Amino acid sequence: MGPGRKRDFSPLPWNKYFEKMEDVAVQNDNSTDISFLHTVFGSQGPVLLLLHGGGHSALSWAVFTAVICSRINCRVVAVDLRGHGDTKVKNSEDLSAQTMANMGGAIAVHTAAGNHVPSLLGLCVIDVVEGTAMDALNSMQNFLRSRPKTFRSLENAIEWSVKSGQIRNIESARVSMVGQVKKCEEPLSSPGISKSIVEGIIEEDEEDEGEEESNNKRKKEDDLEAMIELAKTEKYWDGWFRGLSALFLSCPVPKLLLLAGVDRLDKDLTIGQMQGKFQMQVLPQCGHAVHEDAPEKEVVEIQERAQGNKEEDEDAGEKEEDKDEESGKSGELRQEPR
Repeated sequence: MGPGRKRDFSPLPWNKYFEKMEDVAVQNDNSTDISFLHTVFGSQGPVLLLLHGGGHSALSWAVFTAVICSRINCRVVAVDLRGHGDTKVKNSEDLSAQTMANMGGAIAVHTAAGNHVPSLLGLCVIDVVEGTAMDALNSMQNFLRSRPKTFRSLENAIEWSVKSGQIRNIESARVSMVGQVKKCEEPLSSPGISKSIVEGIIEEDEEDEGEEESNNKRKKEDDLEAMIELAKTEKYWDGWFRGLSALFLSCPVPKLLLLAGVDRLDKDLTIGQMQGKFQMQVLPQCGHAVHEDAPEKEVVEIQERAQGNKEEDEDAGEKEEDKDEESGKSGELRQEPR
């Protein structure tokens, strides 16, 4: 980007990354919860089921999907979880671990540990660790309060996500933020709220001030707010993470843990990693949304681990065949004519 040239914060369409979008009706307690599915290359290869984190949507996997489908013959299913993205549910505030409704890594671990997907071949968890997550819960409300309550436009929301560091990959931010905000449900009446709309945005130069003043005169009905108020889900936070490390270690499939920093490991996972119970890779210079910040690096790690596991399975199969063959020969030698 040349000097003085502004970055493009315009939104990108979902169909640049996904082939189709499907509604799936899910029966739950005598009611119907509707979830949107985004599927890509659904004809051949293994299925990658991608679960987003709290406050995000299936669109957070858009750039990752484009990268991995260009390198691996696979099918991708990225799901809008309950209360997120384009889901339509009767009780959107029920985000308990039992309903399996939030925090993608936690859901993936609970699902794998409970053997709810018998054909599961492997599990990858991204930057979710019980110890550090539990330690961070005390400051989570302060963190959420520091975020803007509203945005004057989708471009404004995308700009904030990049400049605040929530998403460090601008391409991913341009498609991901589309699924994270919606039009305000209640009209804004307080004159002071207009100012809050642009809080958190770092203006690139003074020329933006005129544009800002003009935008503040727009109809307040056009304002955007977060798709889901994570602050209201506090009562579920403990249930999402407590016991997660032990559950992760108990999952009976190959496991990969991708972290933004090695300091995120807790005691249980440190011991498990030393015992070789799972594979781990640290991807530096990434934020919490590793799959958005560095999709190419993440794809490389998954590809290498998958290939390594495949080779190990093939070697184990060959050794088992050799063992059976030797056993057969030994049995033949022990047979004596009567």
